[in-house]
Amino acid sequence: MKITASNFTRITLSILIAGSIAACKPKTEENTTAVKSTSATKSEIVFINQDSLMAKYDYAKDMKKRLEDKGKAAQNDVGGRKQAFQREVAEYQKGANTLSADQRSGTEQRLQREGQDLQTYEQNTSAQLQNEQASETQKLYDKVYQFTKQYAKEKGYKMVLTFQTGNTGLLYADTSVDVTTDVIKRLNDAYAKDKK
Repeated sequence: MKITASNFTRITLSILIAGSIAACKPKTEENTTAVKSTSATKSEIVFINQDSLMAKYDYAKDMKKRLEDKGKAAQNDVGGRKQAFQREVAEYQKGANTLSADQRSGTEQRLQREGQDLQTYEQNTSAQLQNEQASETQKLYDKVYQFTKQYAKEKGYKMVLTFQTGNTGLLYADTSVDVTTDVIKRLNDAYAKDKK
């Protein structure tokens, strides 16, 4: 099950409301005991720093490099085709006065078709890169999700949140519930085994 932004917001609001209600109750002996026993137990909610995960998870780094390399290759390919087309147009413009009206008309129609083909090629290349990026991002998400699901089960966590700079879904969390380092280490170990 994917956690959508609206589900995530609902979960976060539920946690905040539950926390607010608990904070409003008068402190009786019973409440104090409950607070002490809860704080003594292990947290069931932890978080992973998504910025660190993307920067330090080897699979994510390799994926980013692959996509960048493909993007540069595509950019060079399209750029080379554009330059060749521009040279062809410039040559035509130099010799256009020496051609007959029929020759000029035929050449202009051919150049127009080539220009349209080049534009279509550029759009298709861009769309192909975007599709590949979406596919790679989905694979990364699936890898991390499957790992996190197993990790949470193994550690007894009920919820694993993500933190990302600029994302206001998680404003603060104590570092004691930050499992990023352990998660990255285990993900990298598993990825290193997969690569062999």
